[in-house]
Amino acid sequence: MTDNSAEWWTQWSPDNVTISDDTVPDSWKVCTIQGVFFASNEYNGSLGARISSIFVIFGVATFCTLFPVLAARVKWLRIPRVVYLFARYFGTGVIVATAFIHLLDPAYSEIGGNACVGQVGHWADYSWCPAIVLLTVFVIFLVDLFSDVYVTRTFGIRHNHGDEIEKAIVKNSPSVGENDDPESLVRQSTASEVLAGDRALATTAFDSSEKRKSFEMYSETSSEIATQSFESQIAAFMILEFGVVFHSVMIGLNLGTTGEDFSSLYVVLVFHQSFEGLGIGARLSSIRFPRGKEWWPYGFCIAYGLSTPICVAIGLGVRNSYTGNSFTVNIVSGVLDAISAGILIYTGLVELLARDFIFDENRTNDIPRLLFMVSCTLLGAGLMALLGKWA
Repeated sequence: MTDNSAEWWTQWSPDNVTISDDTVPDSWKVCTIQGVFFASNEYNGSLGARISSIFVIFGVATFCTLFPVLAARVKWLRIPRVVYLFARYFGTGVIVATAFIHLLDPAYSEIGGNACVGQVGHWADYSWCPAIVLLTVFVIFLVDLFSDVYVTRTFGIRHNHGDEIEKAIVKNSPSVGENDDPESLVRQSTASEVLAGDRALATTAFDSSEKRKSFEMYSETSSEIATQSFESQIAAFMILEFGVVFHSVMIGLNLGTTGEDFSSLYVVLVFHQSFEGLGIGARLSSIRFPRGKEWWPYGFCIAYGLSTPICVAIGLGVRNSYTGNSFTVNIVSGVLDAISAGILIYTGLVELLARDFIFDENRTNDIPRLLFMVSCTLLGAGLMALLGKWA
């Protein structure tokens, strides 16, 4: 009989066991205090308000996700550049704060060492929560690394064709060495004088031909480099959205089935999904989509906007049977939160902060503008961290 089986935890009654009772395992006491072994359904009505949350969260989250994309692509809207910069870097801060406050901390509370799950069975044998986060970070790193290597080897052309063309044109006369034959040098000099006029005409034709070839090679290379850039960026973005959607699944289920906390959770999740939407949209707005795929960013925005409402609807469908604090739900939620935390930690620190501020060759060095970008990032992180007090 395992210590997480129904027979094991029901052999004691919480009405008869005290904290000082040494005959009962501490893990059972922790699980009982946290309400895991004896968890029950918390749904308490407010069906109309819960149904309204489906449409409110979808509308607000989708709009906030689309806003940075529209600001960057639809010029006739005439959205000020400063508004776009605010949305983009505010969203960066939101993603980083989501990783640590809204994913890592809940993961520890669900499967960490002080949680019920973390003290029962094989979950107590090792610190699985940070291990899952660490594994996810390195998996994403390896996917990022080898996908970049693949597209570089497939599409990347690293030669400088201009230099090669210049090398093909002989400009300098040969130097005289100690072992050179004087008569040979005289013949070379005479021949060079005779051919000087012909060479000028040939060089002109050669230059024209090679310039055309160079332009064609440059156009082809530019196209391939653009493809490489898109492939790398869209892969990184899909990993980011995957992590955010993982998180949205569980909070959607909780909103559809939670009890007394529904009112506060409803309001907080509207802001939560809106801020995360700004982060998703900001990332999308920086990707240049090739011809024929211009509709992709709008599809991604709508997909994110639908993720939580769909899960709220699922939660409403199982509202009378779903137990949000059960042992199994804690395991599933904890593992998903740990995986999502690893994804967003890597993405937020490497793909967003490091690449936008440290390794971006086009980053501005204008101090006021740079301070504005950093301030927006810190504001997004601060507000998202504040929301962690309620959800």
